[in-house]
Amino acid sequence: MTASNKPAAGWLQALPRNRLLGEFSLWSADLCNMEVDIRRIDAHVDLYHIDVADGHFAPALLFFPDLVARIRRLTSRPLHVHLMTSDDVLLSQIRQFAEAGADLISIHVENAAVAEEALALIAELGVEAGMVLRIETPVETVKPWLSKLAFVTLLGTAIGVKGQGLSDEACPRLEAVRAMLQEAGLEDSVRLAADGGIRENTVPRLRAASAETVVLGSLAFGDPDLAARMAWLHALPGPGQAA
Repeated sequence: MTASNKPAAGWLQALPRNRLLGEFSLWSADLCNMEVDIRRIDAHVDLYHIDVADGHFAPALLFFPDLVARIRRLTSRPLHVHLMTSDDVLLSQIRQFAEAGADLISIHVENAAVAEEALALIAELGVEAGMVLRIETPVETVKPWLSKLAFVTLLGTAIGVKGQGLSDEACPRLEAVRAMLQEAGLEDSVRLAADGGIRENTVPRLRAASAETVVLGSLAFGDPDLAARMAWLHALPGPGQAA
């Protein structure tokens, strides 16, 4: 396990509850100058989001354990690894990314055939667990796993493709999962995240629909005044709050 530069114990509980979190997707970083980009943005980051795709479960081919180990040495911010991988390699991927320094590993609810074993392995390795749902997957499918999770992430666009518009179903789906968490008494222990279609005009809607963190790409990385962008994001009212 890469121990250097890890976030402090209790990092999950220390994440603010009174504002929207900014989860920065390193897929949108300058991939030829990632160290420079990380140093530029690090003060504004609540979590880093690292997509991992095998070219089968999702069309992209994305990040690998050695790169995550290098990123781990550059930051003490929490690293959230989102595994978009087939069932047959999921367990080995969990081990490799935990060893590389991941603090939170999310698998897909569509990995249901191996999800029980996968979540048990994540817990055994001392890493927080999350689940992600594709936009076409009914939200009810995550319900059996909620008590084992720290994060639930709902995709608002088709998986593994940049630049798409937010689905009309994204906000109602967030509200439906929030209702499930409330019913299960887990509202204070499971964070609800939105990933995909994150734009200036969609983030306020997602926040009002119960998103507690959004996965930021070009909205953050491309902003010439990142401090102002994050101040705007942090000030967005949540569900039932006055604008």
